[in-house]
Amino acid sequence: MNGIAFWFVAVAALCVTIGMGWGIQMSASGNHLLAGAHAHLNLVGWATMGLFGLYYHAVPAAAARSLAKVHFIVALAGVVLMVPGIALAITERGEMLAVTGSLLTFASMLIFLFTVATNRTA
Repeated sequence: MNGIAFWFVAVAALCVTIGMGWGIQMSASGNHLLAGAHAHLNLVGWATMGLFGLYYHAVPAAAARSLAKVHFIVALAGVVLMVPGIALAITERGEMLAVTGSLLTFASMLIFLFTVATNRTA
């Protein structure tokens, strides 16, 4: 695996590693206040980014398009902003980061939907 597929999967692996550590810390401390942020890190960071990477690996024509790089940047920015943004929102320190990250994550999914729809193979 290389190219954009590698980067999606590498970020996914980093996210799940951080997510596991965070989950262990929450369990050990008994403080699950930020469970929603932890869940989004695992769902969007690990599962979604990983699936994007597997798709780009399976469909090299999609990975070769410049839109794949844009997709990666938007998806990465979404995770990086959304997860701490959710933590801030949960602790009542503002919602703007969560909103911005969520909108970027949604934009990333729209890019993926477009990519899938325009890269049909026989």
